[in-house]
Amino acid sequence: MATLANDAAFARTRDSRFFEISAILMALILVSGFSIHLAMGRSNFGAPLFVHVHGVIFFGWVVLYVAQTFLATRGSLALHRRLGWLAAGWVAAMVVAGFAVIIWRIQLAQAPFFFRPQHFLIANPLVVLLFAGLTSAAVAMRRRTDWHRRLHLCAMAALLGPGFGRLLPMPLMIPWSYQIAMVCGLVFPIAGMIRDLRRTGRVHRAWLWGIGTILAVMAGTEAIVYSPIGDAIYGWVTAGTPGAAVAPLEFGPMPPMG
Repeated sequence: MATLANDAAFARTRDSRFFEISAILMALILVSGFSIHLAMGRSNFGAPLFVHVHGVIFFGWVVLYVAQTFLATRGSLALHRRLGWLAAGWVAAMVVAGFAVIIWRIQLAQAPFFFRPQHFLIANPLVVLLFAGLTSAAVAMRRRTDWHRRLHLCAMAALLGPGFGRLLPMPLMIPWSYQIAMVCGLVFPIAGMIRDLRRTGRVHRAWLWGIGTILAVMAGTEAIVYSPIGDAIYGWVTAGTPGAAVAPLEFGPMPPMG
């Protein structure tokens, strides 16, 4: 009996280690991507205050996610549960802040040149809502640890597009820049699927739901962008702003080098 208990504890430790390592790697991708852009002068601190608030909110989630992962595996479960309620409100703030910055950039005709403006406007809010939906599902499944941690990881993977987008040569990937950056984030849930398959002989259904939802949202994005609905959304958001003068389904000019 003691041997069986020790084997089970060892398996739980190995399972926890995967989520700990994944959390750290995902945080490093986001921090590295934004730090490199800042160091190269591609971004600066001259943006309006609400843009900086957006950055604090989103990177605050990264800190919260890593902390929650380690609290669940090595720390206080009571504190993990209390912070979970803070996290729920934090996600709502992320949705508001994310939408605000996306709309602001589109209205100023500041979509990245490797995005079609209309695609940028539709895709990014849907990614934020995708993240919020998967996170909400993870919270709803909080009593089932196997589902809870896997859905949380899928939600975090959905947020990695901006990080990969700052590390990869996005201009060279036109017209698939968005899709490639999003698919790169799937490496983490796919690694989880492979790991489960090797350990238990089956893939946990949470991975299938998480990855399936991400792929469904990506497909839905394409359907909306190139439809009258996408045209109407872009026209409504940009009415009376510089964004209205931009061709919504054309890539912008590459900025001058140097």
